Order: sequence, then structure tokens, then C-alpha cells
Amino acid sequence: MFPDDTLSCDVLIIGSGAAGLSLALRLAEHCQVTVLSKGPVNEGSTLYAQGGIAAVFDEADSIDAHVKDTLIAGAGLCDPQAVRFVASNARQCVQWLIEQGVAFDKDNSAPGTGGYHLTREGGHSHRRILHAADATGRAVETTLVGKALHHPNIRILERQHAVDLILSDKCALPGPRRAMGAWVWDSERERVVTCHARSVVLATGGAAKVYQYTTNPDVASGDGIAMAWRAGCRVANLEFNQFHPTALYHPQARNFLLTEALRGEGAWLVRPDGSRFMPDIDPRAELAPRDIVARAIDGEMKRLGVECMYLDISHKPEAFIRQHFPMICQKLAGLGLDLTRDKIPVVPAAHYTCGGVLVDSQGRTDVTGLWAIGEVTCTGLHGANRMASNSLLECLVYGWSAAEDILHRLPEFPAIQVLPDWDESQVDDADERVVLNHNWHELRLFMWDYVGIVRTTKRLERAQRRIALLQQEINEYYANFRVSGDLLELRNLTQVAELIVGCALQRKESRGLHFTLDYPQQNDRAEPTILTPQRAT
Repeated sequence: MFPDDTLSCDVLIIGSGAAGLSLALRLAEHCQVTVLSKGPVNEGSTLYAQGGIAAVFDEADSIDAHVKDTLIAGAGLCDPQAVRFVASNARQCVQWLIEQGVAFDKDNSAPGTGGYHLTREGGHSHRRILHAADATGRAVETTLVGKALHHPNIRILERQHAVDLILSDKCALPGPRRAMGAWVWDSERERVVTCHARSVVLATGGAAKVYQYTTNPDVASGDGIAMAWRAGCRVANLEFNQFHPTALYHPQARNFLLTEALRGEGAWLVRPDGSRFMPDIDPRAELAPRDIVARAIDGEMKRLGVECMYLDISHKPEAFIRQHFPMICQKLAGLGLDLTRDKIPVVPAAHYTCGGVLVDSQGRTDVTGLWAIGEVTCTGLHGANRMASNSLLECLVYGWSAAEDILHRLPEFPAIQVLPDWDESQVDDADERVVLNHNWHELRLFMWDYVGIVRTTKRLERAQRRIALLQQEINEYYANFRVSGDLLELRNLTQVAELIVGCALQRKESRGLHFTLDYPQQNDRAEPTILTPQRAT
């Protein structure tokens, strides 16, 4: 918790995943850093990432091939400069991670790979995925947390939910408009406190919790996107919500992911009768990009009137399966399933937010003194569909580039000692928590039904009307009652839902992850969808 009602630091990082912690460790040699974690420090999407990190370590591979694969997966909408920037800096950023202590799987029998076992996932033309068995995210997160907790210049505050950014113009402070800190809900003391910072970084992750079914942990509620929008930042390409094709379909494990590396190592997608269907849909079969595979599974489920498809790797040797996927084997065994013998029931689930806060190659947003890195952003890397294992890579590369830029610009931002406190004088304690719960479930359900894998204009407009009504209720609630974690998340999710639908309605084509029955063809020219808040015009 906060030691008192105010806190000052050089850099405030909101978010404690791979992006936020890698940035913190790079900055901490030169300045004082505070990291806010909405829950326990390691509870975020990074922890649950199974597959790995894409980088060219194989002598038979090349940066050009990585770039080409990413551009193809992005369905023509990637920014080629951003893709090359990330691919070119991938190896040195992964090497930094190795130097921090992350132990990727080794394979000294494979020549020209630097001694690492490299796997392959959908969209990749080569084996270039470094991994730590099937729990890469856990290895990355626990290593970075361990380093950060013991660094004297890093302060990690858990269970702290950022409410909104503090902007100089809103505080009637002199000088150019810039970010100067944040108001933060201290959930342990149930009060809002003020955090002063010379610069602020959003590393809050994505917004997949806006959907009823998701592979993401509960903290993925779009907080950074919503806060940045309210602060005057543009957002882009939020219509591209990646649905991971293979989430486990089981009542006791609703958000458990079955990594794409399973298909990279030969797993098949099959119907209930055991027959494969991906070879009939795409020449890349199970290794087609995720948007194609997710739509194929969704289409087969609807065509056959069944609740799931199946993932089958039982044709591979048992020892091979247990060696490469120990965590998945253990999890499934606890549910009465055997990965080495059984067909595993799977369905698509919301997984990754490909759009977000618009940033440049240093992670700069439209607001001076405010950076954003990781899944909260739209860098141009992912385009209309993120290629597997480019997400943790993006966190590392932009964590490095943002650190360089922040350290260069930090002398421009003097410390401000006096900022306004949060005013609770006109609000009361909440009396209708059931309203929040009802709105929460309503939002996630209609987003799944109307703004899911397959869309229509009527569905999007229906969602838009429902969102407007929810926002009216939530804004009234926010204005009259003291804040809580649930209220803050619902407010942010509803804001992000509005932006997702707004982007989707603007795109009059089907491209990548955005497929609409009203515009099934792809336009000749690919253009990003950019939304600009009124205050920024």
C-alpha cells in the first residue's frame, strides 16, 4: 500500500508485466521508479503466456523472414517500419532477458541455434520461438519480479488501481500541457491517493476482459487505454481483437489456454468424429494465422451445431509431449484429461488486443510526459492480426526504446511538489453494488454476441446503443458514489467497448481479425482506424 497519502517519483509505471518491469529495470540504474500493480505484482497476462518469444537465433533464419511473416499475418495493415524496428532489435532484447536470468530451453544437438531449442508457431516460416517449456511467461515474470523487488531504486506497490492521469492543464499549472502523475485507488485502505511523477508510463496490458469468454486474467480490463483516451490520446485499430483458437472448453477451467506451440509441434484440430478440417480451409492447415483458425473453428461449430472442436496431439510420442508441455499435461490431468491420449475440447476465446493507444517507436503518446508500452498500445507491429509470440517481444523492445527516450527527456520535466488531492466531499458510499454486477455481466455478454468473431453492422449498432445506456448509468454512479475497484474497471471496460465498436463501424471491409458479413471483401488499400478524442482536436 501507499506509505502515506502522497508519493513522489521520477517515473511512475502503471502495470507490472513484462513491459513495465523490463522498463523499470532499465530505468532504475539512473532514476527512482515506482511500479503500480493492480493486483499481486505477478498477476497479469505475462504470467500466463505459454508459447514463447520470437527472435532470429537460427542461422538459417533471417530478420527479413521475420519481417515478412509478420507483415503477412498482419493482413496488410502492419507498419513496415515498426515491424522491422522490432525484428531488428529482437535478439539483443531477448539476450538482455537471458542476462537477467531467464532460462530458455536448450538444445545443443541443433546446429546454428545458439544452443537453444526453437519451436515454430502459426504464421512463422522458421523455428524462431525461444521458450521455457510451456510456461515462458511464468519464467519471464518471476525473473523480472525477483530482480525488481531487490533493486533499491524500484518501489513496487501492489493492489493499487490507477483512477486517472493528472494533467497540468487540469490543475491550472503553468507551462505546456503534460502528464504529472496519477490518482490511485489504494484498495487496502479504500481511498484515493495522489502520486506525483516527472513522467508516466502506461503498461497496463489489453482489454480482453470486455468479452464474456477470455484467456486473460481478471486484471485485463483496458484501464490504460481508457485513461489515455480521457487524457486526450488517440487510439487506433481497436476493432482487431484476437480470439485465440484453442482455449480449453471445460467448466472448471474457463480461461485456460492451450498454446499454439502444440500445433507448432504437430497437433491437429479435429471434429468430434476425429476428422481434420484445417487442410480443407487453408494450405497452412493448423499453422495458419490465428484469425483464420479461429473463424474455421467457429464455422465448424456452427455448421455442426456442436459446442466445441478438439485438439489432438496423441499421434506424437508420449515422452515428447510430456517433455515439451509439462504444465499443460499437469493441468489437464487434474481435470481428468490426458494430453498424450485424449482429444482435448477447445473453443476460441478473446485473447489479445491488437490496437490501443497510438505511440511512436519510443512509446511516446500524444500527451507530453506520457509513454505507453506493451499490449496497451498500437505500435503498428501487429496490424490486423498479431503473429504468435510477437507480443512478449514487443514488450521487451519498447521497454528498451522507451527507457532510452525517457532518460534522455527526463531533465525537461522538473519535479512538481504540489498537486491537487482527490475530492470526495460530494460523494457517498455506494448503495447498489448489484447494479455494478448486472452491468458488468451485461456488457461482456453483448460484446461477445455482437462484437465477436463474426460481426454485422446491425450487431455493432445494437452494441453501440447498449454501451451508451450503460455509460449513462455508470457515469451517474461514478459522480455520486465513492470509487471502488469494480466501479473503476467497469467504467474503463465500457469506455474501451465504445472505442472497439467505434473502430469496427468505421471499417467497411473484412480484414484480419475484423470479419463482417456486410463487407466480406478486403479493400484494395489498407488504412488504420484512428479515433481522436474531442479534447485533442
